[in-house]
Amino acid sequence: MAKVAAGPEIERLIQLLARLPGLGPRSARRAALALVKKKEQLLAPLAAALAETRDTILTCEICGNIDTQSPCTLCRDPARDRSLICVVEEVGDLWALERAGVLNGLYHVLGGTLSPLDGIGPEDLAIAKLIERARDPHVKEVLLALNATVEGQSTAHYLMDQLAGTEVTVSRLAHGVPIGGELDYLDEGTLAAAVKSRKAM
Repeated sequence: MAKVAAGPEIERLIQLLARLPGLGPRSARRAALALVKKKEQLLAPLAAALAETRDTILTCEICGNIDTQSPCTLCRDPARDRSLICVVEEVGDLWALERAGVLNGLYHVLGGTLSPLDGIGPEDLAIAKLIERARDPHVKEVLLALNATVEGQSTAHYLMDQLAGTEVTVSRLAHGVPIGGELDYLDEGTLAAAVKSRKAM
């Protein structure tokens, strides 16, 4: 990354911002400049929010969501349908489905997808925990809401094999989700149609 005409503190801020998804070096420089120019309105509250988040955020021991408590707010909610577990790759996918308001079940965050080329195997994901949860007699359906990528589909097939020994129905999102698409980038209407049109695998 090309250096800017500023001190090492600002350079470090730019380098850290550039690591965020969707922010390249140029966007990181613009963001850093905006933060520095509005120290009191933007930088100070952001720094406080980041420090608070670092100190209070936990990973849910049940589903893998992130929250300020564990079990998380969703797992604690008595109004949620405990017969349905929706499996997603990452927390962002869970949030996308919640934003759409189309699912009232519980969730399970895998933490990624199987990817032998990257050295990610079943033991690196929360698959064993999912199988354990699926054996709960209250659970009737596991909905595989994985991204329509090669890795997502391979992971879905692996999970189907693993869940074959349980009593649950395994379903997947309908293909209103485009091939190669990621849940976090889809609009609520597409997500709603995909959830409503799910089918058994």
